[in-house]
Amino acid sequence: MHKILVPIQLSDEELLPVYSTERASGADLKANIKEAVILAPGASILIPTGLKVAIPAGYEIQVRPRSGLALKNQITVLNTPGTIDADYRGEIGVILINHGKNPFTIEPKMRIAQLVLAPVVQADFVLHEALTSTNRGEGGFGHTGTN
Repeated sequence: MHKILVPIQLSDEELLPVYSTERASGADLKANIKEAVILAPGASILIPTGLKVAIPAGYEIQVRPRSGLALKNQITVLNTPGTIDADYRGEIGVILINHGKNPFTIEPKMRIAQLVLAPVVQADFVLHEALTSTNRGEGGFGHTGTN
């Protein structure tokens, strides 16, 4: 497995992102809260993580939901995937939303999301009067049918 050094600062060492398995692509991110927070059905909240990163140029960190929270409790990351740019140095926060029917309790140091380090390629946008044509053309959502 290829690894990239990502310097971090933490308010508490217990908040260190950790890969749960040897081949995991996402490292678990924990809530940096002092007491439990109730997330009501349909509500969203910004949860601090106590984590700051210095992402190398040419990379981003994506903040993604944890599948178990999504399946069992309908808790997900609202702006998934959230993007942490290489030049951001502030604390990472996670916007969680409760799509379920029941209130959900976020406990201190609970694993709330996962971080994925990913390479970035920037586009060089160039204005053209016409674009090349394709078989699809301007066919949008659902244009190929449902089966």
